[in-house]
Amino acid sequence: MISRLTRCLFLAVLGLLSGSQVMAQQHAGTTLRLVPHADLTVVDPQFIGVYITRNFGYLVYDTLFGMDREFRPQPEMVDTWQISDDKLTYTFRLREGLKFHDGQPVRAADAVASLKRWGQRNDAYGQALLATASMIEAVDDKQFHIVLKSRFPLLEALGTTTSPTPFILPERLAQTDAFTQVKEVDGSGPFEFVKDEWQPGHKVVYVKNSDYVARAEPPNNTSGGKVVKVDRVEWLYIPESATAVQALRAAEVDYVENAPNDYAAALARDPDITVQAYPGFIGTVRFNHLYPPFDNVKMRQAVLAVADQRDYMAAMAGDASNWRTCFSVYACEGAETGEDDGGILSGPRDWDRAKRLVAEAGYKGERVVLLDPADIPQLHAEALVTEQLLKKLGLNVELATNEWGTIVKRVLVKEPIDQGGWNVFGTAFAIYDMLNPATNRNLRAPGATGYSLPGWATDEAIEDLRKAWFAADDEAQRRDLADKIQRRAFEIGLYLPIGQLVGHRAFRNSLSGIPDSPITVLWNIQKR
Repeated sequence: MISRLTRCLFLAVLGLLSGSQVMAQQHAGTTLRLVPHADLTVVDPQFIGVYITRNFGYLVYDTLFGMDREFRPQPEMVDTWQISDDKLTYTFRLREGLKFHDGQPVRAADAVASLKRWGQRNDAYGQALLATASMIEAVDDKQFHIVLKSRFPLLEALGTTTSPTPFILPERLAQTDAFTQVKEVDGSGPFEFVKDEWQPGHKVVYVKNSDYVARAEPPNNTSGGKVVKVDRVEWLYIPESATAVQALRAAEVDYVENAPNDYAAALARDPDITVQAYPGFIGTVRFNHLYPPFDNVKMRQAVLAVADQRDYMAAMAGDASNWRTCFSVYACEGAETGEDDGGILSGPRDWDRAKRLVAEAGYKGERVVLLDPADIPQLHAEALVTEQLLKKLGLNVELATNEWGTIVKRVLVKEPIDQGGWNVFGTAFAIYDMLNPATNRNLRAPGATGYSLPGWATDEAIEDLRKAWFAADDEAQRRDLADKIQRRAFEIGLYLPIGQLVGHRAFRNSLSGIPDSPITVLWNIQKR
């Protein structure tokens, strides 16, 4: 039974779709309509680490290297490269035929400027690369080199899917201050962004880039040949899950990127629809370390002492087949280390100790602002479980509910809550972004002066261990350092891991060639 609100939303969306159909009749049969997991609000692919902007980037921009399904770096914009015997100097040559959408050729200077800007914003590999590189410069229009002061996993950095991702912008745009958003879109990727048809909160339109020269290799995650087989893509943002599902069943849309687990089984029974599970997400609850009450380590330790991953996962993912507990800061499939949290999350929940820690921290009933992205069902459920947990601890919780596009702007605010800031924020990261200390951006603690994932923790011990991890070239040494990072993160309550859940996407059987990628990339897809 569909609620009155859902019916209204559905009718509004049908009206939007009808308008889209009229505008796109000339593309009949070649327009792919997808419901993305969130609204696109930021089009600068180096400015913010949210996945919706990253997905936008993969359509419109390109990367020097991509990652195959085993997360090994493979050349993408790069044709050939050489590595010196001491593994400190890398020289790269760009492949032929690369052009930006304004018709200008992609040059080595564009790659250099883009890497330098990206490096300031990416707190996973990027900042570490800039600290390790003694030189990143163009040799000529086709070649550039990177000279390192010490060994570093450079190809993995250039191919990383971790957001912000190292997309290549024109030099004129990449020279923009790293902390100022670029509003112009000029990529060199397989799709072009149609700015005139962008309706924030409703629709994003892309068309096939007829000048794009794809690699000859078959597509393989974010690497290989990115061959576009539709004329046009429309992202149609539908915030209400039931409405999105109805649109899919009615063939008003072709693809729903984030099909909530509550609907997955019913959709799978529809003979016209395929539901595809893919390696999912690690839920995380982040604390703002700048302001009370979670600037106090005892308050963070109190939350970790009573949080139960099973409560979170049941609310976010439903049936137990859709989730598992994971008492680690790393993904439990392919984890850098085992689930060794010292019993902090895996042991019995200790409410007496938690309430004692809250009292010792001197909490006096101050307001705690908890951000709630209500248009993403899994994250909304996460916020509600967190709200109940904090209230049970005796905290004065204010649930700040909004759509994801607004939340991702607010989470960047460093000011106190009475100036628009926040205290607690729940989200989820893809498994491939939680594999090791480089990809897991939650394991940063450089403080408020350095760019890092919102929360702005300060801990020299974790930062020093992370630097040692990058410098190590022995796998056993890296595993030991990763384990030390994990133990330190749990000791100081850096953030709260809440378990691992499966994701689902659903699409009509009129589509074929869906790439086998955990990221929603849209090349190689045909529509009949």
